[in-house]
Parts: sequence; structure tokens; C-alpha cells
Amino acid sequence: MNTASRLVRFLGVGGFCFIVTLAVNYLLKYLLLGDHPTTAFLIANCVATVVSYVLTRQVTFTDRNSAFRKRIQIIGFTLVSAVGIVINSAPLYASRWIFGFHYPQVTFLEQEIADFISGPIIGTLLAMAFRWWALHKFVFPSGSSEPQKVDQLA
Repeated sequence: MNTASRLVRFLGVGGFCFIVTLAVNYLLKYLLLGDHPTTAFLIANCVATVVSYVLTRQVTFTDRNSAFRKRIQIIGFTLVSAVGIVINSAPLYASRWIFGFHYPQVTFLEQEIADFISGPIIGTLLAMAFRWWALHKFVFPSGSSEPQKVDQLA
């Protein structure tokens, strides 16, 4: 599979997981965790990460799967995703608690617009760029490059 095709699949998986993140985030934020928007967003990202692992492995990097690499892939995916979740949540945290975009300092509408732009938009774009690079480089590396490394060491 060429890189452009893989990138389109990666973006498709990311788009679906973006919808999962938004749905879980807003359910938690408005039903259970109203005073803790960053926590709601972190939990939503964790749920979407589980969905993302399955879809990324089966759709985006389907040609780079092998039974013996599955444990390594799970560990790598978990580590990359943990860093991605921090990257994704950092702009929302900064917006709310560093820049003060929260009610009553701003109107409720301004707060919600700032939350949406900082978390789901800016955070997701930053995290997606990081995940694409890290997953492609470390978790699901090209199968053709691994034998070359072994041959060079021998």
C-alpha cells in the first residue's frame, strides 16, 4: 500500500474517532463531569483510542500486521496514544486554566467555542500529526526496512 493511500485511510479512521471523541466528551461534559471538562475530554480520548487501535491495525496498517508483532504493536500504540492524548488535551487545559476562557470570566457561549476550538480542533490536529509520524515510524514500520537492518548488522 502506498503512503498516500495509507494517509487517506489514517485520516478516515481519525475522522471516525473524532466523532467518537466528540460524542463521549459532550455526553460526559453535560451529564456527569460539568465542572471537569478536561477530565471529560481525557476520558473521551481514551475511549476513542481503543476504537482507533482496532481500526488503525485493521484498516490503515493492515499490510504491516503479523502475529509475532502484535504485542509490540499494542505496547507501542498505547505509548504513542498516551502522548497523543496529552498533546490533544493540552490546548483545552491551556484555554480553560491558563488563558481563563471559562465561565464566569467569559460567557457560556464563549467558553464552549473556546473549548471546541482548543480541544477538538487544535488539540486533535496536533495529536493527529504526532500519531501519524510515530505510528508510521515506530509502531507499524515498513516491513521492507526491517530485514535490511538485520542484514546490515550481520
